[in-house]
Amino acid sequence: MKISVASGKGGTGKTTFAVNFSLFLNNKNKNKVVLVDLDVEEPDCHIFLNDNKLNTKECFRQTPKVNEKCNLCGKCADICEFNAIAVTNTKVIIFPELCHSCFACIEMCPQNAFDIENIEMGEIHWENVTNENLCFIEGKLKVGEVMAVPLIKQTKNFASEKFKGATYFIFDSPPGTSCPVIEATKDSDFIVLVTEPTPFGFHDLKIAVETMQKLKKKFGVVINKSGIGNSKESFGQELYNYCKNENIPILGEIPYSREIAELYSRGKDIITIPSINNIFRKIEKGITGLL
Repeated sequence: MKISVASGKGGTGKTTFAVNFSLFLNNKNKNKVVLVDLDVEEPDCHIFLNDNKLNTKECFRQTPKVNEKCNLCGKCADICEFNAIAVTNTKVIIFPELCHSCFACIEMCPQNAFDIENIEMGEIHWENVTNENLCFIEGKLKVGEVMAVPLIKQTKNFASEKFKGATYFIFDSPPGTSCPVIEATKDSDFIVLVTEPTPFGFHDLKIAVETMQKLKKKFGVVINKSGIGNSKESFGQELYNYCKNENIPILGEIPYSREIAELYSRGKDIITIPSINNIFRKIEKGITGLL
């Protein structure tokens, strides 16, 4: 089962949920669980796991490179949808940062004037966290790289190939609802949308819900920091009413708790709290019931 954890707004508790839900699933019946951090611009799941040295694999993306056959006809620049190619009177200029590696320029070039060049874009790190049944993978984008989607795709493919037969894959998705989130969630069986009872959290949840509906994904909501301020009033109440009116299942509520905050600040897991364990049990049951 592939479960993506997404949010819309950053800082709602995606990583907290993804890490602790993975630990919960691993502890229950010793399922083989793979936690995959796809927030490649700023991966942080490793902070809450152990400090073992991670295995490393370099990742590359392919971009076109002009060779001596070019006659400056300009068809490559005309066909490029991303303005990654400019043709002057004397040379062709390629902007690798804008290239999406669609290779339309290579296919349409009448002179066969392009070769393919590999550009390092980041790394994949992985390890067995505590035992053979809990594994961790993260993608980490190289500083200065702007294309997150290719690395997210490679990280997912690597996870599937490296740990075939795992019971659960938990994908910690990037924040927002743009291309990286689409890539992280598009082939998942279920999406957990983590939100918070705040104006910003509620606003972005609605955008995330619309995105998942467009993708025709099964999803449910986990409300983190439940009880913050007075979450049953104002925007908090609007959040609950919205989920009810839209028939969106609320899988569980993680309370706004000093105990949780203290454990989080020390990089500790929260499944040691009996009430949290019960919440995760309810969430697992809810996800299974919706699939």
